[in-house]
Amino acid sequence: MKKIIPIFCLSIFTLGFSQKIPSVNKTTFSQEALAEKMQDEEGKSISVKEILEQHKGKILVIDFWASWCKDCILAIPKSNELADKNPNIDFIYFSLERNKEGFDRSLERFNMKQKENYWFSSGWKNPFNDYIELNWIPRFMVIDQSSNIAKYYAISPEDPAIQKTIDQLSK
Repeated sequence: MKKIIPIFCLSIFTLGFSQKIPSVNKTTFSQEALAEKMQDEEGKSISVKEILEQHKGKILVIDFWASWCKDCILAIPKSNELADKNPNIDFIYFSLERNKEGFDRSLERFNMKQKENYWFSSGWKNPFNDYIELNWIPRFMVIDQSSNIAKYYAISPEDPAIQKTIDQLSK
């Protein structure tokens, strides 16, 4: 009986927290999602809409990550490779750290300070993350030159669909 209980508990845990692929690939953001406030490295508040407007006319890759996420940390070198392979593409990093101190430490610890970083000070549950159905990290999105969603869902920077989307948008 002792062997069954841990397996049963693990199964329940896995079912409750497993990654679920969104059933609809959204191509635009809601106004409520765009209004979500984030913080930059200096602690200044900025909306997702303002962030996207700074990159309008460019192809943008958004990397959702956190230092407490082992898969995110393992993905950093591959994310860097993707960025290096695509020097004309903008990359931004949306952190899901639990607090500002953790955000600051993670940027330093993982050599992220030379990148464009933002932090969800409102936490994981917010209108933006709810809208994009963020239920797992890492997660990657590709945004086109008009700030529309070109690739809605990828869980690895090695997903060939990311590069394919970038290549199609670059034509």
